[in-house]
Amino acid sequence: MGFEELPEGWTVWNEEPRKIILTYRPDVFNTDAYPAPCLPTIHIRQGRPSRKPGRNTPAPDAPWYVQLFLEPDVSTDDDSYDGREAAEAGARRLAEQFASGALDYRALYQVPREEYLDKLDDLLGS
Repeated sequence: MGFEELPEGWTVWNEEPRKIILTYRPDVFNTDAYPAPCLPTIHIRQGRPSRKPGRNTPAPDAPWYVQLFLEPDVSTDDDSYDGREAAEAGARRLAEQFASGALDYRALYQVPREEYLDKLDDLLGS
């Protein structure tokens, strides 16, 4: 299935057999206006997120997980899928929700960063 048709602003950052990372507008998240650590990413991976990389390779039928990160410690809960194609479709839906403003990303912050979130709203056209 792949990622030929991602919502505007999203791109494949890295793709491996058991892990894919999508990023939103990496062209703007490299300045003071949009700090690099705040680069929105969607992680698609086979096996539990808590599993250490390179260790205990997941079984071929292990579930896949999709999770949006707004910062290293700010993320959605992970959603699980039975296979890679289903996880890719779930990641595309999540990217569409984010890009269209349908995802309430402000609710993910325990300590709101209003100035930054206002700038993110402007970037998304919200």
